[in-house]
Amino acid sequence: MGGENMSQASSFLGLDFGHAKIGLALADGETRMAFALGTLKNDQHFQEKLKKIVLENNVGKIIIGKTKHDNDLESGDEKLKFGRELESKLDVSVEFFDEMFTTKMAHENLKMHGGKNIAQFDDQEAARIILQSWLDKAQ
Repeated sequence: MGGENMSQASSFLGLDFGHAKIGLALADGETRMAFALGTLKNDQHFQEKLKKIVLENNVGKIIIGKTKHDNDLESGDEKLKFGRELESKLDVSVEFFDEMFTTKMAHENLKMHGGKNIAQFDDQEAARIILQSWLDKAQ
């Protein structure tokens, strides 16, 4: 991906997909630093809430974490379907990025910073890691 496309979007949204909840991270196109944004319940109101976040933050691209495990094909297909649905309903570009070990890394990061209630924050930290890794690779 060229730098030209990167500068057109004012921000990027990272998602760590889960059946119960979805972790969110946001990065500004200029600073290229990802920050945990929170989590949303993966329910019937998810797309409506996400659309509000996309519009408020002028998100030009959504990055969704996806594993490359052969034993995770069903989950991979589900994430692809989820991404395509977001792309059409929110009218925003969606890209997938390998998320190997992001939850484990999220736990380690949160522990290192003295985090309590790690399970409450691991989805948003995993989303932050996915988005920051994508930003670093896209430079």
